[in-house]
Amino acid sequence: MTRGIKHRMKAKSKNKGSKKGDGTSSSSLEPQIPVKVWQPGVDKMEDDEELQCDPSAYNSLHAFHIGWPCLSFDVVRDTLGLVRTEFPHTVYFMAGTQAEKASWNSIGIFKVSKISGKRRELVPKLEADDSGVDGEDSDSEDDSEDEDEDGAQGPTLQLRKVTHEGCVNRIRSMTQNPHICATWADTGHVQIWDMSSHLNSLAETETGAQGVAAVFNQVPLHKFKHKDEGYAIDWSPVVPGRLVSGDCNNCIYLWEPTSAATWNIDNAPFIGHTASVEDLQWSPTEDHVFASCSVDGSIAIWDTRLGKSPAAFFKAHKADVNVLSWNRLAPCMLASGSDDGTISIRDLRLLKEGDSVVAHFEYHKRSITSIEWSPHEASSLAVSSEDNQLTIWDLSLERDEEEEAEFKAKTKELVNAPEDLPPQLLFIHQGQKDLKELHWHTQIPGMIVSTAADGFNILMPSNIQSTLPSDGA
Repeated sequence: MTRGIKHRMKAKSKNKGSKKGDGTSSSSLEPQIPVKVWQPGVDKMEDDEELQCDPSAYNSLHAFHIGWPCLSFDVVRDTLGLVRTEFPHTVYFMAGTQAEKASWNSIGIFKVSKISGKRRELVPKLEADDSGVDGEDSDSEDDSEDEDEDGAQGPTLQLRKVTHEGCVNRIRSMTQNPHICATWADTGHVQIWDMSSHLNSLAETETGAQGVAAVFNQVPLHKFKHKDEGYAIDWSPVVPGRLVSGDCNNCIYLWEPTSAATWNIDNAPFIGHTASVEDLQWSPTEDHVFASCSVDGSIAIWDTRLGKSPAAFFKAHKADVNVLSWNRLAPCMLASGSDDGTISIRDLRLLKEGDSVVAHFEYHKRSITSIEWSPHEASSLAVSSEDNQLTIWDLSLERDEEEEAEFKAKTKELVNAPEDLPPQLLFIHQGQKDLKELHWHTQIPGMIVSTAADGFNILMPSNIQSTLPSDGA
């Protein structure tokens, strides 16, 4: 795969008469300003320069919001096809709000349809026509359908809301039964909800119908009170209904399903960390094994059959460990992100040998807020950070000077990529403020969705191929 930072930010002079936001000038006689790659945290802008996204870096790019900012969301698995590669796309989400007042919060169940885009060449032509890439999209549920730059109709957002007591710190949809979701509230409650009626209504509603979102009062299926609030929660991908939740009081609780709508929570927590449990991940293959990470800088591996103490425990980062992701295509690999901006990849088979780190990156300048392995490519993962960058990494890549020279020769002045970036850094996405969480779409190869203080982005980078899932071998 050709390596190159495909999200390029153009630095250009703000000439009089230029159209705001589109980077084009009202005068065809004005000189063309050379394009260069913007290096976040390295380059500085002059007063007469601005950043501009290169749309040829994306097969598809859309932005929208559902009202209040959402700290957490989840992609809902649907029945529209296991592997979908043809535009337009339709996707379903669940998200939880961070409203100004506790009583204003809600769970949003929403459908985004008519997501358009096109496949692009990895090496752009010298006279590339970027008019086919989608432009601005619907900004709220109240907006009418808009149009892309090429005149095609833009995406449609349909939304239903369920009232939620307190801010939603995290929300997760059950893998086997996607209409069931769990929420972590800042009130200290973990609640389980059945959203089947809302998802069915959205599925039956004619695409294109928009308007003010309906708000519903609903009673959760189950509710459990921790001694403190928390963020860590995960459904088992192996055992339907099995759940773990961890709080800021360093306690982890196991939820076992007893019927279709009830759970038994063991009152004796799993305790091994000395500070807040920030994230939890079940093993992709083992019924009783899960991992946790903590503000104490450590990662623990637990086996529920062995009691309430960790089966393995190790220092993972020099600062708080905020997030982790267990690779479902290569179950021996565990990724983690820290408060100091570092990313570590571990091979769990090497834990007994003392040094399990197989990759470590110090690219990001601020805290890592989300990390997730690709569901379609075992060597790829996506990361978001408080430095307002979403990055995609491919661990299988190595620097190839001959290939890079050939790429630069083909692109000529269109690309002037920095020389000191890690060769595994495949893509940089910017434009969102205060990034919080990202997820790959498990049924649409190459699609990533991210949430930030200023709303959601749906992006499909042009150098992430839409291929069939790999076997992880």
